[in-house]
Amino acid sequence: MKLSQRVTNLEPSVTLAATTKAKELKAKGLDVISLTVGEPDFTTPENIEQAAIDGIKSGKVSFYTASGGTPELKSAIIEFTEKNYDRTVEAKNIIVTTGAKFALYTLFQTILDAGDEVIIPVPYWVSYGEQVKLAQGNPVFVYGEQANDYKITVDNLEEVRTEKTKAIIINSPSNPTGMIYSEDELRALGEWAVRHDLLIVSDDIYDHLVYNGNKAAHLASLSDEIFQHTVIINGVSKTYSMTGWRIGYAIGNAEIISGMTAIASQSTSNPTAVSQIAAVEALSGEQETVEKMRQAFEERLNTIYPKVADLPGFKLTKPQGAFYLFPNIKEAMDMGGYDNVTTWVNDLLEQEQVALVTGEGFGSPVSVRMSYSASMKELEEAVIRIRRFIENSKK
Repeated sequence: MKLSQRVTNLEPSVTLAATTKAKELKAKGLDVISLTVGEPDFTTPENIEQAAIDGIKSGKVSFYTASGGTPELKSAIIEFTEKNYDRTVEAKNIIVTTGAKFALYTLFQTILDAGDEVIIPVPYWVSYGEQVKLAQGNPVFVYGEQANDYKITVDNLEEVRTEKTKAIIINSPSNPTGMIYSEDELRALGEWAVRHDLLIVSDDIYDHLVYNGNKAAHLASLSDEIFQHTVIINGVSKTYSMTGWRIGYAIGNAEIISGMTAIASQSTSNPTAVSQIAAVEALSGEQETVEKMRQAFEERLNTIYPKVADLPGFKLTKPQGAFYLFPNIKEAMDMGGYDNVTTWVNDLLEQEQVALVTGEGFGSPVSVRMSYSASMKELEEAVIRIRRFIENSKK
């Protein structure tokens, strides 16, 4: 049977592919250190797990829920939004989805027609462009220079804006760079979008994972006009170490949210009931455990960053949030005679059993993504192995 063009033209996720390969090699008994996965290495906090157990025992999770999320979870999101964004929203402005990734998917399916353009800053999270293409839209990539911490400016946006431009994606803190836009930088981008009546997709999934005194400003908090042009994407996966629970959400214009809910009703029906109960506790319960996890990531960043920055041929800007390093390794590749970063990554895995993610999937063919959501012992050993690989591959 001939497959559809949307499938045959789809690029697989490089992060999931790298993670899968690392797990396969581990299963064969190899001592693989995987720095690929974009998830905390902590288990879900006990209070959240207990809320889910109590929900199961009560019988509340045995049945369908509303497609757009339970009233209880929407209420928790409303309170969370008021506290963190200083914005008052209603239930009609919220959809709960099967992960933040599905919130993005349903959003693009809702707002895009064939040929509509979405501006995506580079480096970008691997699924943005593919999801736009699945909605028959065209991703338009605009490059943020490393000298500017990989952040884009209004001038960059104006160079690529056309009459077909429908939306712009802003992810701060960023996956893969970990960089944060300042309030002034966000305001400039937001006011530009308002002037041209464009939708801002504000991916805030890492907004609580910030370090060393940095804070993540929120686009939606800056002005009423910017807020009205923004769809917030967030979830519980990263902050609360709940990647396996698959709960995300979107906040925005009621008409857009209604369209997203209609798509969800014809696809997933509803997010998993027990996961929604857990998410209520995550957003409204004690936050001390969350802070301990954040502090652990901060310690890992401050310990491992100088070691990675000191690797031969690596150029690295210190991240301010998320849990990734995104070094430019062009000089290290040149030392070993490599002209392809994916080949470099594959050889590193084969020779030293360290799994990284190729930068090609993020729009950067001279970079690699390294997650520091691994133990300190693994991180330090990984640096030793990478250094050895670079030295041994020198031409």
